[in-house]
Amino acid sequence: LERFHARQLRVSPHVLGHSKAHVGRVVAELVRAAKAQGLQPGPLALSLRGDFVRIGSAYEQHKVRSPDCFDILVPLRLPPHLEPQPRRADGPRPRGAFVCGLRARDGWTRRCRPFAEGFCVELQGRSHLSSGLVLRWFQGHLQRCLGAVRYRLQERCRVSLSACPGQPPTLHILPCSDYVCCHISMAVRLIPAIPLGDALYLTALPPEGPQGSPAPEALWGLNASRQEQRLLGWLKEQAPAASCHLKCLQILKGLRDLRGHGLEEPFCSQWGRVLSSYVLKTALFSLLLQGPLEAWDERFLVERLEDLVLYLRDCLRKQVLMDFFLGNTSIPEAVALPRFLKEADPVNLLAAFDGPTLDLVAFQLISTWIQAPHIIRMYSSPRYLRPVPAP
Repeated sequence: LERFHARQLRVSPHVLGHSKAHVGRVVAELVRAAKAQGLQPGPLALSLRGDFVRIGSAYEQHKVRSPDCFDILVPLRLPPHLEPQPRRADGPRPRGAFVCGLRARDGWTRRCRPFAEGFCVELQGRSHLSSGLVLRWFQGHLQRCLGAVRYRLQERCRVSLSACPGQPPTLHILPCSDYVCCHISMAVRLIPAIPLGDALYLTALPPEGPQGSPAPEALWGLNASRQEQRLLGWLKEQAPAASCHLKCLQILKGLRDLRGHGLEEPFCSQWGRVLSSYVLKTALFSLLLQGPLEAWDERFLVERLEDLVLYLRDCLRKQVLMDFFLGNTSIPEAVALPRFLKEADPVNLLAAFDGPTLDLVAFQLISTWIQAPHIIRMYSSPRYLRPVPAP
């Protein structure tokens, strides 16, 4: 496991630092250009706020393999009079996720008809902000602004933008550098986000399933990445200096990816969706706060990794893994949570999957752990390693 982590999973801090610096500079240029060339600010406008928020594993120190993929939230500035309306997910699509609508106040639609007609849809007789329409505007707006960025950055890197229906646009960056380590092409997912305050954001729900059936346009998902980063920062301060909790997460993600090579569809897709990185991270958070953090010293790596696998196995068998931040009253007081999260209804992250699927994933998870040395040897050849995405 140590050799697997060192040779295949661990990302060089030097290379990751260069990659994050490239991403930060290019995204800053693009956001600045998009804000300057956007619609005129006003009560009927949709525009960029002018900043961006770095999220995901690359910024939380548990990135695996290569620093070639990044996630960035791009906050938008909306007209007033749109109220967040948390909803209980009764339909099959939003189960297992916090969903929220942005509802227009009474009479607002008539006064702001241009904005309502361009960015809102009807839900239960009320006008709601459409995540699909906002996403399409965001993609087109960035594409129009890309020319200015490409001209200013032509000596530093080559940039392009690609978009798939229902997905945030992806900015591709190929640095033009004399340093070999900086020739990695990077894909940056730019996610339009609606600020709720207290470092909380609403983002469009992803398409569901391998066929990518569309998500309800009037509903948004909650993004609490900044709270996750605060918790990870607190854990780093409280845990031993040689804590292995992030290494456990990296190794488990690596084993999940390797095992996926030997699975056939449709179970291969279900395997990756059930054991998503967010589910693995949520299980790690829950397990970390159940016992003394001193037990996560690096010399206990195998024991703690086995504990994490068994904890996940039990959650899958019970078909319950609650979102760590929604309605959780056991989070340490040092990690300040917004009231919106404290009062939210708890969400079971596994509610979207049926019992037989979760039982099969639990069986394969234990099998993967037992056969970990064999799986690492079998699927570690170059043909199984993920290629660097081309711009």
